Amino acid sequence: MKKTDEKRDVFVAIADPTRREIIRLLADSDELPLHELTPHFQMGRTAVSKHLMILREANLVTNRKAGRETKYRLNAEPLQEVKDWLSFYEKFWNERAAMLKDILED
Repeated sequence: MKKTDEKRDVFVAIADPTRREIIRLLADSDELPLHELTPHFQMGRTAVSKHLMILREANLVTNRKAGRETKYRLNAEPLQEVKDWLSFYEKFWNERAAMLKDILED
C-alpha cells in the first residue's frame, strides 16, 4: 500500500486545531475551493493543502475537480467514531455531575 493510500485515524486527523477549523468551515458550506479556505488561516496554500490531505486520508473530506480548481466537501460520517467513543464516557460525566449536584444541595 502506498503512503498516500493509507487510511489515517480520524482522531489523529481532528487532533489539530487547524484541521478542526477546516472541518467547521466545510460544515458551514456545501463545498469550498482551496483559495477560499486559505484566507481563514495564517499560513499559505501549501500548508492548508497538506491539512486537507490529512483530512482526505481520514475520509473526512472529499474533493472534486471543477475546471482548474479543486473543491472540498465535508464527509462527517467518520466523526461517528468520535461520537461513539465520547458517548461511552457520557455516563461517567453524568454520574459525576449528579454527585456534584447532591454535594452542592447538602
